[in-house]
Amino acid sequence: QVQLVESGGGSVQPGGSLRLSCAPSLSIFRFALTGWYRQPPGKERELIASTADGSTAWYDGGVKGRFILSRDNANLYLQMNNLKPDDTAMYYCYVAFNGNPYWGQGTQVTVSL
Repeated sequence: QVQLVESGGGSVQPGGSLRLSCAPSLSIFRFALTGWYRQPPGKERELIASTADGSTAWYDGGVKGRFILSRDNANLYLQMNNLKPDDTAMYYCYVAFNGNPYWGQGTQVTVSL
């Protein structure tokens, strides 16, 4: 069983920035895959960024060039720049461990004037 705790969400104006953090209950190096999902209001959850080795990341086209996925020895991060109203969503940390997916409880990001 893996526990993931996200933090860093909040409300921001368009063009602003936020940094999300995710603290896993196991060593981050034990995960085959780490990343971030989001679920906009009324829509399905979608993968927006992921990495297998921590140095090379994949990004969804809607966030590429604005969001940066990174991690250190303990935590996973998502730096979100130039935020847009369409980025409003619940954001979930994600890991793959022993062939199973795990998500955190989510952190809300709201982008509005």
